[in-house]
Amino acid sequence: MIEQLFGSKTRVKLLHIFFREPEKSFFVRELSRASEVQINAIRREIELLVSLDIILEKDEEIKKKKDAESGEVGASLRKYYQLNSESLFYSELHALLVKDSIAERSEFIKELQEKIGDIRLLVLTGEFTNSRKAPTDVCIVGAIKHKILAKIIEHYEKEFGFSIRYTVMSESEFADRRYVMDKFVYGVFEGEHLKVVNKVGV
Repeated sequence: MIEQLFGSKTRVKLLHIFFREPEKSFFVRELSRASEVQINAIRREIELLVSLDIILEKDEEIKKKKDAESGEVGASLRKYYQLNSESLFYSELHALLVKDSIAERSEFIKELQEKIGDIRLLVLTGEFTNSRKAPTDVCIVGAIKHKILAKIIEHYEKEFGFSIRYTVMSESEFADRRYVMDKFVYGVFEGEHLKVVNKVGV
């Protein structure tokens, strides 16, 4: 099963796309554009994922454009594909893909740990774990060198191709906000997240 599933880069790209938007249906050409992979390769991988019950195949009716000669308007069926959230492998796959996504950012994590000061808590969420409702992407607690942090964030925003929302708190501020069940702090831990450093016992 594992060999079949992760036997190609295209397959992993597709899984990242589907897990990024688990409620969305995609058609083949759309997946080809999003993954920058040729359509025939996409079709082969989709066929395998459907056979493993990880992806669901759906037929949806689409309206045709008005024919210039006949003036007729019709409809046809297009095949769409969506993540099967009830698959037996859903939770395990999600966890593996989150770890894979984090591993790709190892240099970013290393720079944070080595350069920005005394980190008591470092949590990655939001863009890093596909947790869309998270209030931030990086939450850092400790005695932090803000200017160095800002430069690191600016550098990796260009490299990753997205804006990185980051939040810094002192250890006492974090303890106070955690004590009163602060909405922001709750939101950080409510969704998918990864504790890279945890010296505060959360």
